[in-house]
Amino acid sequence: MIGWLCGRLVRKAPDALIVDAHGVGYRVFVSLNTFYALPGEGAQVELEIHTHLRENALELFGFADPVEKALFTSLLAVSGIGPRMALNILSGIPPVDLLDALRAGDVARLVAVPGVGKKTAERLVVELHDRVRSLGDTAPLQAGSRNGLETEATSALVNLGYRQPQAERAVRDVMRQGANDLGAVIREALQRLSA
Repeated sequence: MIGWLCGRLVRKAPDALIVDAHGVGYRVFVSLNTFYALPGEGAQVELEIHTHLRENALELFGFADPVEKALFTSLLAVSGIGPRMALNILSGIPPVDLLDALRAGDVARLVAVPGVGKKTAERLVVELHDRVRSLGDTAPLQAGSRNGLETEATSALVNLGYRQPQAERAVRDVMRQGANDLGAVIREALQRLSA
């Protein structure tokens, strides 16, 4: 089983990557969170890997963040959630927000993720409540003030009519560049969204 992969990023697409490790190109499925955290093609990458073996295929799922990988593994333990659905959930909500929603039992927030209905959201809350508590205790989550800034900026963009995933992505990108003032984050995110 492959648990970690280091190599040159040959091809990068929102759903999958090709990583060259010593002349072998590995196809790795990724969430949008991981996709946006990766450098450009040709750069060196390191990914946490979950190897999924099916009857007719061996699939690799990669994560830039060990917390996201832990969440992916936890999602797979929920009945009715396969690796593609787990990746879809992680693409629709940042890991920190997913942990918060599961801890708080926020079914409405989970239903906002594309492909997650009310029954699935309720099942996620019930089956992952205890797991998420233990994961949250060891997870290196963002600082509370930074997380609060991200939440406020995203909320402002959603109130202006942008879709939640778009708003979250734009705010994360702006904050990665070092912006830490609410007004500045919103202004720069709006510029990205309107470009």
